[in-house]
Amino acid sequence: MDLKLKVVGIRNLTPDIKRFELVNADGGSLPAFEAGAHIDFHTDKTHWRSYSLANKPGETDRYVTGILREPQSSGGSKWMHEAVKEGDILEARGPLNDFPLDMSAKSHMLIAGGIGITPMLAMGYALKAAGADFHLHYCTKAPETTAFMDEVKDVFGDNVTFHHDGGDPSKGIKLAEVLKDQPEGAHVYICGPGGLLNAAREAASHWAEGTVHFELFSSAKAPEDIHIHEAGDQPFEVELKSSGEVFTIPADRTILEVLRDAGVDTVYVCEEGWCGTCEVGLVSGKADHRDECLTDDEKEANTKIQICISRALPGERLVLDL
Repeated sequence: MDLKLKVVGIRNLTPDIKRFELVNADGGSLPAFEAGAHIDFHTDKTHWRSYSLANKPGETDRYVTGILREPQSSGGSKWMHEAVKEGDILEARGPLNDFPLDMSAKSHMLIAGGIGITPMLAMGYALKAAGADFHLHYCTKAPETTAFMDEVKDVFGDNVTFHHDGGDPSKGIKLAEVLKDQPEGAHVYICGPGGLLNAAREAASHWAEGTVHFELFSSAKAPEDIHIHEAGDQPFEVELKSSGEVFTIPADRTILEVLRDAGVDTVYVCEEGWCGTCEVGLVSGKADHRDECLTDDEKEANTKIQICISRALPGERLVLDL
């Protein structure tokens, strides 16, 4: 749902991470959220960006999030760090949850890297309240760059192991050891930079299906790993099922950009193919799937597409369920 949130507190947690506390700008309660949920902010009135909620699920008087200022920010985190001040009113939507806890698990292992602690903190509150069996592995460069340090200690108590790698991933969490054996009924939740995410998923590849959960804050792929058809980018057409309108997508533009400029109602966040927000149904036509959201089976089925990054295969016209 659409929200207007008032910024009532901003605090530096580390040199490049800020904590934001927000309330309902219209007064009253905020929508309830569950651990793992996020809010989409309309940053600089141009982009939608997702930030996880870190406070205790069940609190409806405020939302708390932590935001890392990304060096290569396209506007989201840079704007939040440099432009947003206490008292500002921000457009938002949510809360949404693509990273929920599975409370049927017998035990929960949480693996966080850097700003990936944000949803894990909310999970810690929920697991502690439920009397669950859980443990957090939290990796940062150094104690002074560890966001939410005191709150993490308070929530997790003896159920946290800190890892400080000095910027060298090889000195961080020993993932092969931590994930070597899967306790019966255990689930693992991973959130952090792409390198950590990929390494942890690889180390847990032998875990039972459905027990490895993760959330991306940015692309986990290096640019050279993004699949592009051998023919390269070419113009193609898309048709909207509801109206029959046809749009030509130039070689240097995305489906999302063209539809957005034409006033077609689209929902999006990352514009890089990793968050899944812009997914629409694909009625016909073969797509060149370039996203990190769909599974290999889903790409093979070819019934949905991430319109921010994926394109048509050469000679194909895509009919979208819009």
